[in-house]
Amino acid sequence: MKKKLLAILLLSTLTLAACSSKDDASEKVDNGKQEEKKTEETNGAVAVDKGLMNVEVTIPASFLEGEDIDAVVAEAKEDGIKDAKKNADGSVTYKMTKAKHKEMMQEMKTNATEYIEDLINNEDFTSINDITYNKDFSKFTLEVDKEAFENSFDGFAAMGLAMSGMFYQLFDGVDTEKLSVTIDTVDYSSGEVFGTVNYPEAFEDGE
Repeated sequence: MKKKLLAILLLSTLTLAACSSKDDASEKVDNGKQEEKKTEETNGAVAVDKGLMNVEVTIPASFLEGEDIDAVVAEAKEDGIKDAKKNADGSVTYKMTKAKHKEMMQEMKTNATEYIEDLINNEDFTSINDITYNKDFSKFTLEVDKEAFENSFDGFAAMGLAMSGMFYQLFDGVDTEKLSVTIDTVDYSSGEVFGTVNYPEAFEDGE
């Protein structure tokens, strides 16, 4: 379940970021000096390989079960990814310029911060007073009105934060088995930490 969920998130992220703009024309194709890739065996891990000119992101076959791989590859190319190919082991490798990868990382950062601001100011999440986070979005702290929080559905906001954090970490090169997003819930009036949730474990537990 976790792998299938992350597969959907990965493919969605690639598509959305690819649609934002065309590849920087100043970026040239491989000049023969690019570092050797190390993506022969992925075995359940998303590999992010940063060469001299390009960045490769490989999604393993286990993440793509039930998908039409040829359609996935064709869609990626149509959406602006420099190259996409189906590998012999069933995995799919996306190649993009370093400029495109940097653009995607910045877009994910912007989307995450905008989502956080929306949660803070959204009238549908009235118990949330503030949200703080670290640089790689692996740690979030929700400052809330404890009583209001516990008597509402505002806890669902944590799922969106977790997804944003995992998106960012995945494309920054973190192995899927090492993904970690921790969300602490704090009563802003007393400073008491009354809830801690760890993702992606929480998805498997149904939280």
